[in-house]
Amino acid sequence: MEHLRTSRATLAAVVLLRCSRAVRYDRRRFTSEARTKSPIDQRSAKFRSRVSSGPTFQEFIRGTPASETSAVFAVAGEEESDDSYLPPDLDSGKGRKVYFETYGCQMNVNDTEIAWSILQRTGYQRTADINKADVVLLVTCSIREKAEQTIRNRLQQLTALKKRRSSSSSTPMKVGILGCMAGRLKTELLQQEKLLDVLAGPDSYRDLPRLLREAQGGQRASSLLLSLEETYADIMPVQQVPRARSAFVSIMRGCDNMCSYCIVPFTRGRERSRPVSSILEEVQMLSNQGVKEVTLLGQNVNSYRDLSEQQFSGGGSSSQQQQQQQQQQQQLSRGFQTIYRPRLGGLRFCHLLDRVSRIDPDMRIRFTSPHPKDFPDEVLHLISERHNICRQIHLPAQSGSTRVLKAMRRGYTRETYLDLVTNIKTIIPGVSLSSDFISGFCGETEDDHQETLSLIQEVGYNIGFLFAYSMRKKTQAFHRLQDDVPPDVKQRRLQDCIALFRQEAARLNATLVGSTQLVLVEGVSKRSAAELCGRSDGNMKVIFPKGDEAFQPGDYVQVEILSSSSQSLRGRAVIRGSLRDSVPP
Repeated sequence: MEHLRTSRATLAAVVLLRCSRAVRYDRRRFTSEARTKSPIDQRSAKFRSRVSSGPTFQEFIRGTPASETSAVFAVAGEEESDDSYLPPDLDSGKGRKVYFETYGCQMNVNDTEIAWSILQRTGYQRTADINKADVVLLVTCSIREKAEQTIRNRLQQLTALKKRRSSSSSTPMKVGILGCMAGRLKTELLQQEKLLDVLAGPDSYRDLPRLLREAQGGQRASSLLLSLEETYADIMPVQQVPRARSAFVSIMRGCDNMCSYCIVPFTRGRERSRPVSSILEEVQMLSNQGVKEVTLLGQNVNSYRDLSEQQFSGGGSSSQQQQQQQQQQQQLSRGFQTIYRPRLGGLRFCHLLDRVSRIDPDMRIRFTSPHPKDFPDEVLHLISERHNICRQIHLPAQSGSTRVLKAMRRGYTRETYLDLVTNIKTIIPGVSLSSDFISGFCGETEDDHQETLSLIQEVGYNIGFLFAYSMRKKTQAFHRLQDDVPPDVKQRRLQDCIALFRQEAARLNATLVGSTQLVLVEGVSKRSAAELCGRSDGNMKVIFPKGDEAFQPGDYVQVEILSSSSQSLRGRAVIRGSLRDSVPP
């Protein structure tokens, strides 16, 4: 293995020596052939000669044995370089303090835990005080313009902090941007934000120690390439809150759906799934640590497909391939389509959900964010039958208009979506639904808007995430559609949707008054130290007095619901509960 350690300087010397020999040979050859060949022929012959006399690709990959490099250096008269252009005390974190700020979705929370796990291995220490930090890393979101503007404003604040730090300390503070915003804006950020020292895309967190070493050496460093394979399956995330009772577990990364409005495929790349074994290992570890709720994460979490397992299908005959395609169609929700060629075989989301839910019967399992197309009946029946899989489904609609859904490239119609909702409510009685909606998408008319409002009213969601459309570069909408809905109209339609959402949520939550909900305690309520706060199976916030019983975060408590609003439930603790004893309604 010694030849694999050959330095870059050694390899460069080998190439230089061989090229110099080729040049001397070419001079003799050129003298003898100059009278018979044209200038173009002469240059072509010279180039071919240099290529043929240089190192082969295999030699470049394999490197050069130490004995040969010694001879080369003796001839070339060069000294071996140890690449010590960085100060020796910067080979690792060695006690340097890093401060994280996380913006955006749950995937960014998980990315923060992965990045911290990687840096922790190289000696970095984490601090909650930004004034004590040697490195400040912002884990960013790029899904909407407002999210990016929030980061821009934060960078202005950090500029002043960095200047104060430089004038008062011999150790300069380094600032880096991680995640989607780094991947989307790239050179634009480096040109406009002079305080930035490091940029790392979602697939480049393994490079963070190297990037920070280069930054400490005075360089601006970046690593932004997307990967077709990176899942960080071998990296065990380090939770931000020690002894937390809930955790996020990333099971896949990227997205293949290519919805016309969405930047995710361009900032996080193509879909790839973690091996089942690594996910089960992480969930088991969390269970051993006392975690009571795990949320499986992915940009399109329910399209999970582990092709590393041996159950995936190979070539096969044409009849076998046709049968596999028919099976694939059965794996989608009825009436839904994809714009990409689906993968075949492997272990799918239903298999993973089944195996994860068996690890700890007293651990709640959630998942987000799914796509409506990936809810075959087998997934719904599993949720209905398994008591520790929460009866809460996020079902992003985005619009209630078939015409707008087509422009969005969602792969379904309004009617298809409503059929799925009916199927879900039939198989999973008492299910709680949440959704995403975009107001003011390209070409949306008042009639389209009214269809969205009627869908919200017809379905009945407990929780909603609603936003005005923000066009993103690189998306299909940016290249092919017009952002023709005025900003004031977008905002007015958004407020219409929000008002109706709250009205319907308040109506649905009122039906829970008088019922008893099993609540997982999260901690003390933010508004009153005399109250506790937790989540029901349907992911509703439940607030109740502490009382005489010393409930702790991670405890299950049966709470009688006494009142409700559009955003929360209030009640009183009845008795300490257990997920094992809970009976689905």
